[in-house]
Amino acid sequence: MRDMPPPERPALKLAVIGTGYVGLVSGACLAEVGHRVVCVDRAASKIESLRAGQIPIYEPGLADLVRRNVEAGRLGFTTDVAEALSGADLVMIAVGTPTRKLDGNADLQYVFAASRDIARALTHPAVIVTKSTVPAGTGREIRRLIAQENPALDFDIASNPEFLREGNALSDFMRPDRIVVGTETPRALAALRALYRPFTDRGHELIATDITSAELIKYAANTFLATKVSFINEMADLCEKVGGNIADIARGMGSDRRIGRAFLQPGPGYGGSCFPKDTLAMVHLGEKALSPATIVEAVIAVNRARPHRMVAKVVAAAGGDVRGQVIALLGLTFKPETDDVRDSVALLVAEELAARGAIVRAYDPQGMAHARELLGDAVAYAPSMDAALNGADLCVLATEWREFADRPLADYKRALRRPLIVDFRNMFAPADMARAGLGYVSIGRAGVAAPAPAAPALEVA
Repeated sequence: MRDMPPPERPALKLAVIGTGYVGLVSGACLAEVGHRVVCVDRAASKIESLRAGQIPIYEPGLADLVRRNVEAGRLGFTTDVAEALSGADLVMIAVGTPTRKLDGNADLQYVFAASRDIARALTHPAVIVTKSTVPAGTGREIRRLIAQENPALDFDIASNPEFLREGNALSDFMRPDRIVVGTETPRALAALRALYRPFTDRGHELIATDITSAELIKYAANTFLATKVSFINEMADLCEKVGGNIADIARGMGSDRRIGRAFLQPGPGYGGSCFPKDTLAMVHLGEKALSPATIVEAVIAVNRARPHRMVAKVVAAAGGDVRGQVIALLGLTFKPETDDVRDSVALLVAEELAARGAIVRAYDPQGMAHARELLGDAVAYAPSMDAALNGADLCVLATEWREFADRPLADYKRALRRPLIVDFRNMFAPADMARAGLGYVSIGRAGVAAPAPAAPALEVA
């Protein structure tokens, strides 16, 4: 993606702490618009790989973007925090905030560790920006930690949450719906306006708030989108009980401008690196503030039930028992165009089907290695889509990769021992499946019965 050439205005120097998904995408995109960016990470092996042009995550276009800006001298990588911070106008914290297994809260240990590293290494005035998703009040704690560690340091704190969709991250960053910045001083706001001027000059909106509001905006956005996902899934379940077509219902709802069509696609539930942890964090934030997030609690409950509903669909389609049946599971990532399998419903379904005695043959265009780390030998890993399908008793479509949608239906029918597909993503039209002679089970729509096996020919005396 190169639709925004580096500007002629003076570039800022930016240090990005963390070279994970958010840090690497943010650093590369800000270098693309002309800023000088140094990304720092404690993992020496990761920095060596990045210097060698090896990208640790799969994100369309990211490898080329990183390579281009490294070659242009605008993007660099180091393990030395002091080196990265030297002369930096802004320091961006972009480390992970996973869910703590003990209590479900956001784990801020990496954010606070980065804050202490910055306090020890920074020797000049700068704006310290939190890009990581953090609960309300984190900015105040970062300010306290840095001031405690380095009382003489002249610094400002700001919040700049990210709104990146895996698989579309470069487009989301370069053509944002909005840029949210939370600040408490004119100096910090001026620095962030300068950082994002290449975007605002092209008409992208910058929303300036206080720090706490900026922190809450990210959680509010993600929990609202998760609410839409759980709502449409409940409506799909209702359609299956009383009749109705969820596709028509979603279209009828989404045509209302007040609702919108996005995130009204029924499926196996949300997963990935954001929605599961952010909804949990919102619930715990509400509990801590004595302001319960009861709607979000219900959203989580609905989503947690989805894997069991998906397994039940497969078992029912298989005749009530999957023992000994070969199931081709297509898709392991939580969405297409990523290698991320975190909280992927496909993995939970695969594990449960295997526990029930099914022989699961799984295939994913990008997520095989990460899935193997979590599933181990519970399933078989097919080297291709064809290898997964050939001779299987039924096929489960778990992720809507284009490779699966583009495959002619006749290929599915030829490959499967029994012409039956369970589709968690409603990738195909039931009428097309019926014409192709395939049994079809989808979400919130009427199914298509699998054709009966052909009767053996009668011998003529």
